[in-house]
Amino acid sequence: MQESQHYNQVFTDCTAQYQQWANPDASPQNPFEVDTLEHLLYQKNWIDNVQWDLEDLIRDPHIVPEEALQLKRRIDASNQLRTDLVEKIDDLFLVRYQTISPDPDARLNTESIAWALDRLSILVLKIFHMQVQTRRGDAEPAHRVRCQQKLDVLHSQQQDLIRAIGELIEDIGAGKRIFKVYRQMKMYNDPTLNPVLYGQKSHG
Repeated sequence: MQESQHYNQVFTDCTAQYQQWANPDASPQNPFEVDTLEHLLYQKNWIDNVQWDLEDLIRDPHIVPEEALQLKRRIDASNQLRTDLVEKIDDLFLVRYQTISPDPDARLNTESIAWALDRLSILVLKIFHMQVQTRRGDAEPAHRVRCQQKLDVLHSQQQDLIRAIGELIEDIGAGKRIFKVYRQMKMYNDPTLNPVLYGQKSHG
């Protein structure tokens, strides 16, 4: 539980730093040593912050089509980088638990530790942005009330997820759950798997 709370704090601190600029082109000042778990988590949350803003920008009804296309490609690249980072995080946990032999009755989990942390990172962003909505001076009181109700649910969800991740980490370490990782194998960015891309190559 303490470990998962620590990871949540890494996400919270990173989001706070990013929001000082709220600029997708800003450079992160990652305070953690390269290749450590915290460094990867900080980097992953920064990408989530950037992508959140890019997703807002691309929904501008007045956006120029060419700009929208550039943003879409940037979002796709960001998604790929995010996936790669999550898998690097899982690699660190694989090393940690490589000597653990699961109990005969050990259970499987629906997702790996890193993908659960991915959800926690996104949840930190949701909480930040929902909190902004509860304080909007240009919004109707009813809007702020609704957003506060949603914020309360998000905080509850955050605590539950922190606990669940903590229990998952403890159970894997005790051999009560099996730590198994499946790679995402995204296909749309792969020129050998996306039929539009390899079709163009064959007709070029």
